[in-house]
Amino acid sequence: MWYYSANEYYKEKFGHKMYKLSLSGGFTCPNRDGTKGIGGCIFCSEGGSGDFSESLYDQAYKNAISNAKKRVSDKTGDDCGYIAYFQSFTSTYMPIEQLREKIDMPLNDDGISAISVGTRADCLGEDVIEVLKKANEIKPVYVEIGLQTIHDSTAKLINRCFDLQEYVDAVKRLREAGINVITHVIIGLPYETKEMMLETVKFVGKHTDGIKLQLLHVLKNTALEKLYLRGEFQVPDMDEYIDILCSCVELLPKNVVIHRLTGDAPKKLLVAPLWSADKKNVINSVRKTFVQRDIQQGRFSEQRS
Repeated sequence: MWYYSANEYYKEKFGHKMYKLSLSGGFTCPNRDGTKGIGGCIFCSEGGSGDFSESLYDQAYKNAISNAKKRVSDKTGDDCGYIAYFQSFTSTYMPIEQLREKIDMPLNDDGISAISVGTRADCLGEDVIEVLKKANEIKPVYVEIGLQTIHDSTAKLINRCFDLQEYVDAVKRLREAGINVITHVIIGLPYETKEMMLETVKFVGKHTDGIKLQLLHVLKNTALEKLYLRGEFQVPDMDEYIDILCSCVELLPKNVVIHRLTGDAPKKLLVAPLWSADKKNVINSVRKTFVQRDIQQGRFSEQRS
């Protein structure tokens, strides 16, 4: 069993473990504020997928970082480095001077080793990439793009509001600027077959530097919850999910870093699948299956472009 994990990558690059400190900068999204749509993606919570984030909007940056570091230290007690992760909503969707100010905070913090920015493919204009490029010359910058699927029918259903070519163009420009790209893919989206999910992973593997494979979580007070409660789709059980993961890993090129194999959801918001709430059991089951099936990343991959 072998796959190129984020832990392995970070130890190679930084020489030790790295932990992300999730931050919220008070952003929103163009598919929430009416620019492209309203309501956001149908799976997204009111916290914009940053339900564990510390707020930079409501309190001083140093307090937010201190709180996040304490939370990590309480869990691990390990010596490590830290990545400032702008996670909530679309973290490049703001006037360029505001973005520069947000990025400058961790950039000028000696306790932060790198910066990760969660965003959308349609919020990466040349001015944004220039800011990120200059920051990357000082500290490593990772841009995380929420693609989720390559299939137009699903993209329309989930209210993503940008097309696949915008993703391809954004990745190309980021990589030309020397910026590492991590792509988010959701496993278990409504009406998608296993074959459709694998098509997405195969495509993404040709373009990205890293990938996050995220189990679909149905959260309270989302449009997705309404579909689920009406019985319009089913979430995979744990065995089904792990089986799909096995195929995903073997389709990915060996040089693509796998940053996530499942994911977290706040238990107070989780509607389904309830088995995902026991993350320790999920991770142990994934590893056990990988060993039993002798999973090898890249076994059936095509070279990344």
